[in-house]
Amino acid sequence: MIKITLPDGSIREYKKGIKIIDVAKDISEGLARVIVGAEVNDNVKELNFELQENCKVSLLKFNDENGAEIFRHTSSHILAQAVKRLWPDTKLAIGPAIKDGYYYDFDTEHRFTTEDFEKIESEMKKIVKENLELERFELPRNEAISLMKEKGEDYKVDLIENLPEDAVISFYRQGDFVDLCAGPHLQTTKKVKAIKLLSIAGAYWRGDENNKMLQRIYGTSFEKNKDLQEYLNRLEEAKKRDHRKLGKELGLFALFEEGPGFPFFLPKGVVLKNKLIDFWREVRTKGGYVEIETPIMLNQKLWETSGHWYHYRENMYISEIDDQKFAIKPMNCPGAMLVYQNDIHSYKELPLRMSELGRVHRHELSGALHGLMRVRAFTQDDAHIFMLPEQIIDEVKHVTSIVDEIYTTLGFNYKIELSTKPEKAMGSDEEWEVAETALREALEDMGREYKLNEGDGAFYGPKIDFHIEDCLGRTWQCATIQLDFQLPQRFDINYIGDDGEKHRPIVIHTVALGSLERFIGIVIEHFAGAFPTWIAPVQVKVLPITDKYNDYAEKVKKTLEQNEIRVESDYRAEKIGYKIREAQLQKIPYMLVVGEKEETGNTVSVRERGKGDIGSKNIDEFIKVVKGKIENRENDSPKA
Repeated sequence: MIKITLPDGSIREYKKGIKIIDVAKDISEGLARVIVGAEVNDNVKELNFELQENCKVSLLKFNDENGAEIFRHTSSHILAQAVKRLWPDTKLAIGPAIKDGYYYDFDTEHRFTTEDFEKIESEMKKIVKENLELERFELPRNEAISLMKEKGEDYKVDLIENLPEDAVISFYRQGDFVDLCAGPHLQTTKKVKAIKLLSIAGAYWRGDENNKMLQRIYGTSFEKNKDLQEYLNRLEEAKKRDHRKLGKELGLFALFEEGPGFPFFLPKGVVLKNKLIDFWREVRTKGGYVEIETPIMLNQKLWETSGHWYHYRENMYISEIDDQKFAIKPMNCPGAMLVYQNDIHSYKELPLRMSELGRVHRHELSGALHGLMRVRAFTQDDAHIFMLPEQIIDEVKHVTSIVDEIYTTLGFNYKIELSTKPEKAMGSDEEWEVAETALREALEDMGREYKLNEGDGAFYGPKIDFHIEDCLGRTWQCATIQLDFQLPQRFDINYIGDDGEKHRPIVIHTVALGSLERFIGIVIEHFAGAFPTWIAPVQVKVLPITDKYNDYAEKVKKTLEQNEIRVESDYRAEKIGYKIREAQLQKIPYMLVVGEKEETGNTVSVRERGKGDIGSKNIDEFIKVVKGKIENRENDSPKA
């Protein structure tokens, strides 16, 4: 007999070899009908997996992250089977589950278009109705290669040949369809009731631009059509909020062929960027940081010392000066190490908090570029904290409070993840234990809930990641706190302790916004371009009813400017209704309509974004309201 420990702590005994699905049936027939897989000692398994020893078992439903992954991985196999039925000469590449969906890469003479989607979806639904069992089987390496060669699946052969000699080569069969796959999968195809194919893209085999370009079909799937429809509605809303579309319409930034991956910020975009920077700088200064600036290009020796030359060179832009190789910095950290080295430091100075708005460049494949979200040049709001071992917990709390202030002010909810030592890591187990314990204690002392990601830390230290949630429920990893024992050793930095001897400081790498460009893209989509007044590039637009009142409009405009309110006026010979609609499309927080009544009474007729006409106000009274919103950084966007 073996003992199965369930999430509530209860223990059940079963015969060795019992399947997970039978454990679920023993608990509840209703439960067995809705689960899609299980975590066994934190490893994801399918329902037909046989339990051979004492273990912890957590049953998974579709709404569990790993449950959705099982469901959508199976969906990708259904997609592949449908394509093979319709175009039998198609060669299969890979088809993983991804966030909110799945994709499959195909090599075929047929050029897929969105017009094919209805035909493919129809075939997928047939496969679902056929209720095909997904049967796992394993083959020795040579037999696995022979099977895939026999089926003409060249890409599968390539995958197998690159696996270790002793690797378990597993396949899944559903009806007449067989695919190389590690699993896990659903028991049958029948659960995948709601299917939608979404888009087509090109993808190089193994992500290498020297290899053949394949056709990638993206799709999503749900248990219920209602959930699918809600998801598709969110996608439509996301299209309306696309930062590339809004960036162009609102005059924030531009992308030119002359600089792929190098965005140009336009005047209004620079205002938005600078207001976020001003806020960041204010919070950092209040938090006891000193700001530094390091060069954009440094020599090969520095990058050898940091390790980037050996491990990151393919992503770096290299140049030559005076017969010596230099690299444009992909990260700010090595420069901060040099700044620290510039002086002798005492333990009494620590923690030393340095912040930097550093311009960095990283080579990204052209196919990966995406507006402001994935670029080749961006501004990183880095900070490096040099500290004593006993200061780790307090500094983690300090950084968390800064991140919280920034995200809360901007109206973002966020979740926290703690990532621990990966399989390939630098440093001793003792160093990692100290670091991980400190991060865990800091979060628990603050009463913060967090998700533990075992083995997902950086190679040089564990980390805390902050995932912000936008108004559409999408999450974005932006802020991070990373403990580093390794870079201080590489650069041989130290401080003089109270014993008069040299000691090695510990370093925290942290960002609050991450890539400023990417963060601006997130902010644009979160607010749908209707920014809170305090960061809106134009806060007020003055609209004279006719050109007869242009002089009064100009007087109002100058009064607002004197009070440091960002204002524009519209003196075009257009009807007032047209001017109002234009200002609404620009998502400007306030419009001031002025005519004879306003000029006589020294007032303005106020239209507030999202509310419409809110009546006549004295200019000074209006200024007081707007300045209050700016100074308090109110989140008055109607779109968040």
